[in-house]
Amino acid sequence: MTSPSTEYALSLLASLADAGVRDVVLSPGSRSQALALAAAEFEIAGRLSVHVRIDERSGGFLALGLAAETGVPSVVITTSGTAVANLHPAVLEAHHSGVPMIVVSADRPSEMRGIGSNQTTVQPGLFASAVGWVRDVEAPRSGPVDHEAVRTLAREAVAEALGGDSHGALGRSRGPVQLNVAFREPLSSGEQSLPAAHPAPVEVAPLVAPSALEVDVDPATLVVAGHAAGPEAEAAARALGAPLVAEVSSGARFGPHLVSSYRALLDDADFGGRVRRVVVFGHPTLSRQIPSLLTRGGVEVVVVRAAGAEAYDPGRSARVVEAVEVDRASSGVGSTDDAAHRTWVGLWVHTGRRLLEAEAESEDAADGPGADGTAEGSAGRTEAAEQAEFLRREVQLLRRPVTRRALAEALWRVSWPHDRLVLGASRLIRELDQIVPGKKIPVHANRGLAGIDGTIATATGIALASQRDDPAAGTTRVLVGDLTLLHDVGSMLLGLGETRPRLQVVVGNDGGGTIFDGLEVAATASPEAMTRVQFTPHEVDLSALAVAYGWQYVEAATRAELDQALVARYDGPVLIEVPLSR
Repeated sequence: MTSPSTEYALSLLASLADAGVRDVVLSPGSRSQALALAAAEFEIAGRLSVHVRIDERSGGFLALGLAAETGVPSVVITTSGTAVANLHPAVLEAHHSGVPMIVVSADRPSEMRGIGSNQTTVQPGLFASAVGWVRDVEAPRSGPVDHEAVRTLAREAVAEALGGDSHGALGRSRGPVQLNVAFREPLSSGEQSLPAAHPAPVEVAPLVAPSALEVDVDPATLVVAGHAAGPEAEAAARALGAPLVAEVSSGARFGPHLVSSYRALLDDADFGGRVRRVVVFGHPTLSRQIPSLLTRGGVEVVVVRAAGAEAYDPGRSARVVEAVEVDRASSGVGSTDDAAHRTWVGLWVHTGRRLLEAEAESEDAADGPGADGTAEGSAGRTEAAEQAEFLRREVQLLRRPVTRRALAEALWRVSWPHDRLVLGASRLIRELDQIVPGKKIPVHANRGLAGIDGTIATATGIALASQRDDPAAGTTRVLVGDLTLLHDVGSMLLGLGETRPRLQVVVGNDGGGTIFDGLEVAATASPEAMTRVQFTPHEVDLSALAVAYGWQYVEAATRAELDQALVARYDGPVLIEVPLSR
């Protein structure tokens, strides 16, 4: 005989799958056993993909990565008590970055709450304002399950996670929701009969009237694309005849209007000082210059609301809109191809490129011209001698240690549209943002709260989803600092039976948190105190970690070794360690 708990679990998962859910992440536990065992049966039937993780915190970020790649809400199942609380970091990131997620937390029934029962706390509302939709479901009793009520509940959860409601109308921003489901004993039964599939994916189609943007008569507009801005930002820049400042994880870092070395230009009175209107897409997080510009007097700010919970408005004075379209008719400007707009964009683009080239030449010069530190002239040389000298210099370059700039350039160079690039919250994402040119490739990063939490798990979810859904998908590469890796090292654990993705975790190891060297207080604080409490040095053997978790390991100490490591073929995930100087 099937227990009420199992009957309800089967009905709930069938309804979620029918509503469009594809991925379930779960961790072992007693109170959630009916959901976990039912999920395993749905995977056998090919109706859900199941991912098992020992640590709920890692599981939450895995679910985040799966949903970030697919755009479909992923379900994460936990048992009761502290297991639910371990999801909080991932739930916060999902809330602030607008990633759909459904938390299904198993709980004690009402008669066991508030009396000191083991592993029992107040779970509904545990995530506070980070979850805008919560349902506390009473434990099912003996008798037939109301499948229609369960189906309605599941569809509502999916719609709310997608930013809509049960009728498909736009309600709020996308993000996490919580279904807290109580279970009484018997907590499960061995007999399981899956309900028939009735696929009817929930679709939320926001009907948004875009706000009109006029083209400048005298060009003075700048388009800023922060994290997850998307290609709409690049299209708007072209339509407005405006330069485009696009952060590396914006999804808009391409096109003829893209500006390199934008920080220096924003600081320059002849460039940033002439801006009178800024149109912001996405969530900018990687520079101080952008919020400084948006809070400057005399600058009109238009913010196109991003997927996260809050509109980016550091000056609290922006005009916040849901979408924009460029209105040339009422602006008095017939085309953004006129000389004034071409000159405005051209100055930004060409000056930015020259600055970037100068910075690259400066770093090359700092490395030294050759093995002996001399630079011989070419006068009087034969063509063969000059060619030999060129090849000698190339070999010397490949033998040099890897700098942060070289690491960023190498990773960007080998990544293509069929790959995925994931950037951790470390000094290295800022390095890429400052130096890499335009390239239309998928870049992910947890920039909702910009924490180092769960980066390996998030990247694993992105890799699993992309490689399952796209036969032509390439490699997922994640660039992290050593502290970001160590903070989420448990996510390297892939249990028996779990899919091992094509994943390269590239670790720039400088022995601690060198990003804190940039804090103003570093110039005046005690060096010993800064080292211990901010830099937090360590001597972890990363090769031993890789062996312990069953990963392949490669050390890339030179530029040649790094290039080889990034393009090599591996059987499963690999940890590539790149030693860096502080």
